[in-house]
Amino acid sequence: MIIPPQGLQADTLVRLLEDFVTRDGTDNGDDMPLAERVARVRHALDKGEAVIVFDPLSEQCRLMLKSEVPKELLES
Repeated sequence: MIIPPQGLQADTLVRLLEDFVTRDGTDNGDDMPLAERVARVRHALDKGEAVIVFDPLSEQCRLMLKSEVPKELLES
């Protein structure tokens, strides 16, 4: 299920983005400040390049590039 960013409380969205950009394997040697990394991901969400996907089985949210999301999720 795709969750629109505006469907989340502002602080919840920020925490989700912070979790994503601080996860192991996401920094790629990037020493950019946390706020800047969060802003970059937020910009990708705002432009529709990335989406928030909720998996009801695991009850987890994750961020994905829109181009990598299965079409059936985008159409529902």
